[in-house]
Amino acid sequence: MELRQLEYFVAVAEERNFTRAAERVHISQSGVSAQIRQLERELGAELFDRSARTATLTVAGKAALEHARAALAATAALGQAVGEVTDLIRGRLTVGMIIGCTVTPLFDALAAFHRAHPGVEISLLEDNSDRLVEGVRDGAVDLALIGTATAAPDGLDAMTIISERLVAAVPAGHPLAERSRVTLRDLSAHPIACMPLGTGLRAVFDQACAAQGLHPVIALQASAADAIADLATRGLAVAVLSASMAERYRDRLTALVVDDVETPALLALTWRSTHNPAVRELLAHSRRAFAEPDPGHAPARR
Repeated sequence: MELRQLEYFVAVAEERNFTRAAERVHISQSGVSAQIRQLERELGAELFDRSARTATLTVAGKAALEHARAALAATAALGQAVGEVTDLIRGRLTVGMIIGCTVTPLFDALAAFHRAHPGVEISLLEDNSDRLVEGVRDGAVDLALIGTATAAPDGLDAMTIISERLVAAVPAGHPLAERSRVTLRDLSAHPIACMPLGTGLRAVFDQACAAQGLHPVIALQASAADAIADLATRGLAVAVLSASMAERYRDRLTALVVDDVETPALLALTWRSTHNPAVRELLAHSRRAFAEPDPGHAPARR
């Protein structure tokens, strides 16, 4: 049994696809398949059900996955321990970010980290907040920038970057346009355009509605704030956004504070452990980057 076989096994398990796993580990698909077949022969059990379009873990595969990750983590820790003694950090860091991320301080932090530690390979992936949190929990993601309705996801550490109110955004001529503030009950009389389930903004909105027993019609959903704003501009629905997101569309939409949603929409970095020195270093760079004002772009929260 070789470490590269475990690496390929974990890659296929996380990607659920042999082709994407091969691209991730930079070898051919046939090479990945051959190595995993060899690993299965050594273990005496099939690790994947290959009958469907996606590669699904068998019972044996699920049992092996945690141990494979632990073995790879132990190997990485060995190199990191030596690196800390010699002031050189090596290895791989997987960073997650919300879809359509425009939060430039995160990119600044990654660039500063890369300059300081060029021996660390950085992998960057996009997903919605719920899936990123699960990735951090199961070890597939080391650090993630997420939108959330809570200060820290259960069992994880977090650093809040921004906390702000939800707003409703409407075009000129809309029945709500002349008001400066609205309530959830006011919004419930109109179709809503917002982000999909699994995003931080949607969680804040849904929880606030549920607390009042309200069931607004979610007529339109989109993962990109630009799409939600465009739909609202055309009068198709009331957009539900964060305050800073709505600010980007003030030339065509009026932002109304939702008075009775007191829970803020949060943008946060979350991680499971700082035993990895690369995670500690990236957090340090992130704290510095987010402490600086960012005049360029309002953040997107999901």
